[in-house]
Amino acid sequence: MGQPDAVRELLARLRGFAVDPADVAARLDGMSHAERVEAIRSLGRAEQRRLYEAVDGFASLRLLDLVPAGVGELVTVRHFGRNTLPLFTHFEKRFCRPRGEDPEKPSALYGFNHQSLSRLTGPGCFVARNDETRPEVLIDYREVPPERPGGWPEIRSNERGLARLVYGGMVDTLRRVSEHVSIGSAARGGRDLGSWFVLCREA
Repeated sequence: MGQPDAVRELLARLRGFAVDPADVAARLDGMSHAERVEAIRSLGRAEQRRLYEAVDGFASLRLLDLVPAGVGELVTVRHFGRNTLPLFTHFEKRFCRPRGEDPEKPSALYGFNHQSLSRLTGPGCFVARNDETRPEVLIDYREVPPERPGGWPEIRSNERGLARLVYGGMVDTLRRVSEHVSIGSAARGGRDLGSWFVLCREA
């Protein structure tokens, strides 16, 4: 079974000479949730890099976009993703709003990475905050949540064992693509790692 026309057209646009962020956003917003997930999981390294660069400054991304105000505290919101690693490219970032935070203006979100290698690398727990200097969100693996919702894995430090190699000292920068879709770039010690990932929030 082939890709839907909307997904094929989006891929063609991202492989063209120039990426129009407004056009990409409109196309993604017009898709069903299943089509959006298929679309973002069809993006390879070149498409993700081009998209990340194209949406720089395009539109604001805030914590509220990742966990909408209508979601209760400590309730998980799934973001389906694809990264640019050679293997195990499909994963999820799962977020929640901590207790006591303003649903409209949370100061932080808690989260972790759900992926097939978690037993070896750990869940990659993190705290996300709004970037105070740019309209972006920073996902900080140097800080781990002090509590977890039911059903989440045990919170583990990212500075021990294999987790240190994967998540240690890392901060992701996340930018808005569309209402449900965001794209990120990983850095360690302030240095860009040349590794990207794209996310689609569950509808």
